[in-house]
Amino acid sequence: MTIRNAISAVAAIALAGAPAAAIAKDEPAKVPAVYQAVVACKTLGDAAARLACYDRAVAAMDSAQRGNDLVVTDRAAIREARRGLFGFSLPSIRLFGGEEVKEISSTLTAVRSANDGLAVFVLADGARWKQTEGRPSYAKAGDPIRIHATALGGFMANIKGGAGVRVIRLPN
Repeated sequence: MTIRNAISAVAAIALAGAPAAAIAKDEPAKVPAVYQAVVACKTLGDAAARLACYDRAVAAMDSAQRGNDLVVTDRAAIREARRGLFGFSLPSIRLFGGEEVKEISSTLTAVRSANDGLAVFVLADGARWKQTEGRPSYAKAGDPIRIHATALGGFMANIKGGAGVRVIRLPN
């Protein structure tokens, strides 16, 4: 998932009616009204009225989803979005649930030298990470890379299981 898609997903979810204050990290996310309307239909006792309610509510939900006012996703897509955003500083909101990505593993597709002589690593998903200090990595395309968060908020990359080098995430 590209950063643009992940940011679009965040924006679309925000448009679903949950203000930022209601989706703070410690508070549960507010359920959109179009979804609540569908759930409310199950309380109707009369079968014809319940069916009519479902038809109206599902039509409204479908319209909201088509207009990008409601985003429907699954855990796999959320994990992929969190993985794609790993390394970026984001606000503390519960849009992606409680699972926190602490490391990623990938394959290098390219290694370039930055102006300062340190390496820029391009991962299989297009993510770019720049070495910030340390000895030369001697990495090349095709090498496996593991990037993990450190205790003090930074990131370390291990290429081919070797010694770690400090890295930062670059915008794509």
